[in-house]
Amino acid sequence: MSADLDVLFVEVNTAQVYQALADRYRAIETPTWSLLLAESCRVKGHRVDILDCNAENLDDQESVRRVVAANARLVCFVVYGQNPNSGTTNMSAATRVARELKREACGQLVMFIGSHASALPGEVLQETYVDLLSINEGVYTLHDLLSGDRELSEVRGLGYKDQGQVRFGAPGEVVPQSRLDVDLPGYAWDLLPYREKPLDLYRAHFWHTNYCHESRSPFAAIYTSLGCSFQCSFCMINIVNRTSLDERADAGDSKGMRHWSVETVGKVIRQLNQMGVKNIRLSDEMFFLNRKYYEPIVDSLVELDAGLNLWSYSRVDTINEKLLRKIKRAGFNWMGIGIESGNQEVRQEISKGSFRVLNIRDVLDEVRAEEISVGANYIFGFPHDNLETMGQTLDLAKSVNAEFTNVYPCMALPGSPIYADAVQRGEALPTDYSEYGFLSYDCKPLPTQHLTNREVLRFRDQAWHELHTAPRFLDMIDARFGGQAKQNVLDQTKVRLRRKILGD
Repeated sequence: MSADLDVLFVEVNTAQVYQALADRYRAIETPTWSLLLAESCRVKGHRVDILDCNAENLDDQESVRRVVAANARLVCFVVYGQNPNSGTTNMSAATRVARELKREACGQLVMFIGSHASALPGEVLQETYVDLLSINEGVYTLHDLLSGDRELSEVRGLGYKDQGQVRFGAPGEVVPQSRLDVDLPGYAWDLLPYREKPLDLYRAHFWHTNYCHESRSPFAAIYTSLGCSFQCSFCMINIVNRTSLDERADAGDSKGMRHWSVETVGKVIRQLNQMGVKNIRLSDEMFFLNRKYYEPIVDSLVELDAGLNLWSYSRVDTINEKLLRKIKRAGFNWMGIGIESGNQEVRQEISKGSFRVLNIRDVLDEVRAEEISVGANYIFGFPHDNLETMGQTLDLAKSVNAEFTNVYPCMALPGSPIYADAVQRGEALPTDYSEYGFLSYDCKPLPTQHLTNREVLRFRDQAWHELHTAPRFLDMIDARFGGQAKQNVLDQTKVRLRRKILGD
């Protein structure tokens, strides 16, 4: 029987790693890379579909049943996520489903694409349930593979098995700036499931809609650029730019950004607006970085005047205060800002000296003066952190009193320079994918030079609760967003995470 599809892109259900927060508080993002890859392959004439087990809340058994029923020539597990660590964390669910799929349909050809597969391609390929993988974003790997006119050894960026031995094809390539609009021309929105209207199974982050649950759907996440210009030691985001097959390669070797044209970005946003989507995340690792690229997009959004509710990332030292009024008019009601640490020496260390010295509070006051809410991001447990420096970070977070505060434990994420350093030092790294999850039961952060991973995680969890139950914070939420928003925040603080290494 011939296949009904050339490729089925699979997004697995990742709810488990969020523990009790999953049902009500986690965001459910549109599967950005599956959408991009599906559209890229479709315009080449290939038959494609997307199975989003996450949006449909399918368990492993039903996920496998649906994959088998799709009758695809190639099943491609696309394993990324809404946080940098998610590419590794989400491997936990992806491997369960892929393993079960191989038991159910042993002849099914299975491919993995994602940040973890890019970081550790040889290790992933050794698994019995993985036949193929891409060492990077996978666009040209899929084009070559699906065309059927190349031997596996000639497919760009392909990892495969030859009589049980791991092999790699031709050198990998990522889509260059000059071809981005052509080879990644948009998103296959029509392939996503919905209940009553497009994208209504997807929901924004809790805070993105000012802590109002009823306004979170529909929701979409898109890119206007790929990659990052920085080489922060804790980050692996650039690993999907990888072209090298050197097993020592990490994200720091592949820095750089590529940008879609303002015309392509505008077209995508108009499509979403026509579908009734107002809540949109621009998922760029650093949208507010280079004015040359982001200001034309902001101008087009001002002209569109669609009443959008947008957010995207900036580093605290890359914000252009002169453009904030225009940014607000464009629909950016929130700005996710990476502050990382309250200790300047730690910030300089983890950003390789690229973090400018500045008064953080002054910058954030400028942002909030334009009624742009701040989502402040901090990390506890950098290699040089101790209780004093982490206390400085917590004190800064209290002083900033952002409308939303995200606090992470530092993880040695595969593909990051910190991971490479930890391997070289012989650190005891996580052995299960779920141990990389910031919110997972078996979260296992990196110990510092002064603290155990248990001490880091305990500090992180206590800090999050302290920040979100502080009277000053709750009074601010009440004043900004209303009494119901305040109550919704308090309800979330009652959901306490269980942690294995803390003895829960």
